Amino acid sequence: MEPLCTTRQGQVRGRESVTTGVTSFLGIPYATAPRFGPPGAVEPWEGVRPAVAYGPTAPKAPYAPPLDVLLPENVVPGAPGESCLNLNVWTPSPGSGARLPVMVWVHGGAFANGSGSTSAYDGTAFARDGVVCVTLNYRLGVEGFCHLDGVPDNRGLLDQIAALEWVRDNIASFGGDPDRVTVFGESAGAMSIGVLLGMERAKGLFRRAILQSGGAHHFLPPASARLITARLAAKLGVAPTAEGLAGVPAARLLPAQAELRAEIVARPDRALWGEAAVNMMPFEPVRPRRILPGPGCGVDLLVGSNREEYRLFLVPSGRLELLTWARLRATARAYGLDPGPALALYGEGRAGATPGELTPGELTPGELYDALVTDWFYRIPAIRLAEVVPGSYVYEFAWRSPRFGGRLGACHSAELGFVFDRLRDPVYAPMLGEDAPQDVADAMHGAWVAFATTGDPGWRPYDRDTRTTMVFGAEGAAVAEPVLDPGAATREIWEGLR
Repeated sequence: MEPLCTTRQGQVRGRESVTTGVTSFLGIPYATAPRFGPPGAVEPWEGVRPAVAYGPTAPKAPYAPPLDVLLPENVVPGAPGESCLNLNVWTPSPGSGARLPVMVWVHGGAFANGSGSTSAYDGTAFARDGVVCVTLNYRLGVEGFCHLDGVPDNRGLLDQIAALEWVRDNIASFGGDPDRVTVFGESAGAMSIGVLLGMERAKGLFRRAILQSGGAHHFLPPASARLITARLAAKLGVAPTAEGLAGVPAARLLPAQAELRAEIVARPDRALWGEAAVNMMPFEPVRPRRILPGPGCGVDLLVGSNREEYRLFLVPSGRLELLTWARLRATARAYGLDPGPALALYGEGRAGATPGELTPGELTPGELYDALVTDWFYRIPAIRLAEVVPGSYVYEFAWRSPRFGGRLGACHSAELGFVFDRLRDPVYAPMLGEDAPQDVADAMHGAWVAFATTGDPGWRPYDRDTRTTMVFGAEGAAVAEPVLDPGAATREIWEGLR
């Protein structure tokens, strides 16, 4: 018998895997996306709607080489705009009333790339382990995050809220419990969750949250967002308004928005880009100030980062060897640090380094740049969330990829195949190699399932006394080992700055 589930818009037909017993429902529309408007309601349909193939994804430019080979991406063509807001469900018990825990995945991609419709984020392993897994698409780039007077900001976040409202209203039909929803995401997905934690419209839509390599520090103030809009409009020769940009075809708009980040990286001048000159992302949530959720947010948190995040952006491109001491010191100053003592501190304990000293013959500026930017961008924002929400759990992913002669390391996005327990999916091979350790995936995926199910991933919560952090996949250590306050010295230099 074909698996059928009933939503408020109508019935959907999925497909059960004969090998796993998991049923998937793909490409279910959860909202419409009027051009530069808030998400709208989906019209009910007659009969049974097939949900056996991924729906259209949000319009986007491809990742620039070499990231196009390394990062999971998928483009499903369809009508621009309204058809891209769809989601996918994997469940072990469709229509059963089982009230299983639910996990909703928000993909990354610097708010301009990515999709929830790729085998990299197939939710079969979660469903196998008793969780209803949902992945979603949301609007990206100009459509989702460009600041335009007269239309709502953060349209991509409004899409995510609409998807969570769909989960609240419909997931029971798929065997899920709407009162036990965990939202989890990586990179821009985690940064989105960091903002959702402080949004009134998102309250009550999820009980737990897992933030991988992203926190609540990532946003653009309106003044910076206006600089981005003005530069984009100037490139396209149109007015910096919704009306002006609406007349630009995607074939011109998408390459132009992709060029913005390259321009920011090449010339990170605050006068030109505002806050985007520091974080290098032209499209982000727009908000007036940083808002941390606080102890009364009512959401259980699991947060963390990878040990060598920024190597993804340094090693494949060759920038690791090309980055200069001048650029390293300028970045430290831009972050508010005194370059001399701060970089000496980052050099201590590293291979070939003499504690307290830095010479070009001992450490490369690229290695130190990775450590510095990894902390500013990813590790410290995760710690700040854990500090303000009592009972939070913190992790660090430390398994080092063998790719690029082992220099890629525990880079940004390297944990994804472990979290989804999909190490043998070919899409992960360019980043992880052919023999990534299954025992690390068992530990990490199992911790995520345990947290979604019970609120406890299996180690002590983080507090300011012990700062317990579960480290996954560190060389020479257990597969998963709790460590007290790893990187304490470099954590302390950010007090009052980040």
